[in-house]
Amino acid sequence: MSDEEKGDQPPFPTIPPADVQALRNAVDNFFIVSLTAMDLPQNGYVRFRGRFVGDGTDTHYDEINERFNSLNYTPEMHIDEYGSAVITAMPYVYKEKTSHYFINLLLFLATIFSTLYVGALYTETNIDYTFSPAWLLSGWPYSLSILTILGAHELGHYFAARYHKVPVSLPFFIPLPTQYSLIGTMGAFIQLKARVQNRRALLDVGAAGPLAGMIFALPILWYGIATSPVLPLPTTGYLAEGNSLLYLAMKYLIHGQILPSNGMDISLNQVAWAGWVGLLVTGLNLLPLGQLDGGHVSFVLFGKTAEKFFWPVILALAAIIVFTQTYTWALWILMLFVIGRRHAEPLDMVTPLDTKRRWIAIGTLCLFFLVFVPIPFQIVMP
Repeated sequence: MSDEEKGDQPPFPTIPPADVQALRNAVDNFFIVSLTAMDLPQNGYVRFRGRFVGDGTDTHYDEINERFNSLNYTPEMHIDEYGSAVITAMPYVYKEKTSHYFINLLLFLATIFSTLYVGALYTETNIDYTFSPAWLLSGWPYSLSILTILGAHELGHYFAARYHKVPVSLPFFIPLPTQYSLIGTMGAFIQLKARVQNRRALLDVGAAGPLAGMIFALPILWYGIATSPVLPLPTTGYLAEGNSLLYLAMKYLIHGQILPSNGMDISLNQVAWAGWVGLLVTGLNLLPLGQLDGGHVSFVLFGKTAEKFFWPVILALAAIIVFTQTYTWALWILMLFVIGRRHAEPLDMVTPLDTKRRWIAIGTLCLFFLVFVPIPFQIVMP
């Protein structure tokens, strides 16, 4: 998932006193103001320090936001270092930019082609194959399976965002049409066009994607493994897919043995390969950093403490490179320096998680350890 956007922000003059009074009146029913500061943290902003009426578990953010928006302001809430509640009036309103659905459609059609191509190549044994529509369509089991998993993942994010009234784009699929690609796509993403309201909404948006994707990935992988034969390992060099705990368990439950072992392993068909890729993509998205789904979930649970996960995760991935020569992680480390350092902070950092969502967040992070593949691919020389 991508960082939020907001409307253009010209330099603002010092806030008019009438606006300060109107904003203060807007919070009167919900917030007891003890201190008002103008032009903090920057010019044009107003900061109210005090406490919420009641026990503080309900900040009435939606009502305050509606009142502030009518005055062309957006509220941001947090607890400061002294334990006081703070409402900051930011002098702009998030506006949903016009979406160009043609781009989404074009990328989706291109990804259908690239996944059909990879699926057809996956079972190709003839080096001198002839490209044709019929040959391309032979890759439909892989294409349909992987697009179902990725589509469910992104639509999970999309509908959760819409439920919380967060402006969001339709999914952008990323094709990778090359004979050297083992997947045929670099996944998909949606673009949030505003910050989410609170940690509950951030958890829903962040966790809905991987959980929705897994609803489809698990039966697809189960069917694929069940219909894939167990064969002797090749006597020449070959590329082996990595094992996650969940993948190992499914192979054992279906075939009754730990694979690979005793010179035998499963020979994945197109559907099984798509299911395995689905687990891989889910594990990558659940890395607990920055703008990734796992970053949203970890921020919901641990707040700004989650920012301390960055270097341990980077060093762990670097250690995998050193000890296993899995250089694929080098590219991911570079990407994480771009998207993994800054978390998506909700507008309301005061409203706590409810118990149900806390358990969902914990379960989602546990899912990461079940599907993460330390060594995604490995060239094996017998």
